Amino acid sequence: MHIIKNIQFTRLFKVEGYLKEFNFRKSNPSLQGKLSVDTIDERGNRIMFYMEKAESGWRILPQELPKWIPEQENHLDEAIQEELPG
Repeated sequence: MHIIKNIQFTRLFKVEGYLKEFNFRKSNPSLQGKLSVDTIDERGNRIMFYMEKAESGWRILPQELPKWIPEQENHLDEAIQEELPG
């Protein structure tokens, strides 16, 4: 029997003067593949996006997002690297 391990964690970052919660989820422990991230905007709408491992670290995949999310990419990368094995 093959077991797939889910990795889930949450981090808070200060964005534009407010604490924003970012929830991370990876459906396998491999460093390959996508990692999903979700957060909410100022109106409470859930925003989901994906990050993928690149040579320079975890990067947000191209998609239309509020400006404040890509500005947090380095912080998101650091949080992922702290949590993922390897």
